[in-house]
Amino acid sequence: MNYSRSNPSPRFRELLDQYGAMHRDGDVRRGTSAEQTFDGKSLPRQAQRIRKLIERTGAKTLLDYGSGKGRQYLPAKIVDNGAVLANSMQEYWGVEAIRCYDPAHAPFSALPEGRFDGVVCTDVLEHCPEEDLAWIVGEIFGYARRFVFANVACYPAAKTLPNGENAHCTIRPVEFWREIFETSAAATGNALWEVWADTPFNGTRRDQRIGNFEPQREAPSSPQPPNRIPLWRMV
Repeated sequence: MNYSRSNPSPRFRELLDQYGAMHRDGDVRRGTSAEQTFDGKSLPRQAQRIRKLIERTGAKTLLDYGSGKGRQYLPAKIVDNGAVLANSMQEYWGVEAIRCYDPAHAPFSALPEGRFDGVVCTDVLEHCPEEDLAWIVGEIFGYARRFVFANVACYPAAKTLPNGENAHCTIRPVEFWREIFETSAAATGNALWEVWADTPFNGTRRDQRIGNFEPQREAPSSPQPPNRIPLWRMV
């Protein structure tokens, strides 16, 4: 069966209830409060990559699709190697507006209206049922005028759902995600897109990049491991 926004799979509805409970009650199994559960803290690791797309496209409006509680956008100093880069994520990106959407968190559960210059979706899609991914990724591209950015985890999560299942319900290799995104990109227009897949590698993990966006490479001042993400913190 082909599922859609108006007719999602039964599994999608079931998981939406599970995530709604975790937003409300926290991660009870791990003793994590509701305030700290799905709070958006994974986004800052991707902020520099997203800024490159913003700079390339001149984006001024963004949609965070699957934003969690949106705490990543509260005023906070963004620090890298002791230097304060900005006083908020919005300031660091230099955009005019950021819209949060998360169907499992009541304050952000209303579907967005209109389109946005860029859509970001971090640590979300592996939490969605495989049978719904075609329409979900298609919807993401449908909201984007200029670019789409996503990252996905290709391994089991540390979190478990209230029903005891692992929080990552779709664990697939990079080529699976490439096909999903290429199909949606071809069907919806000419937006730039970039996806980073966090994959197991020799007992550790590495980021593998796919997409049609080729950022300009800067020569590092000193040797760095491949795919290094700057060490960031928000204070």
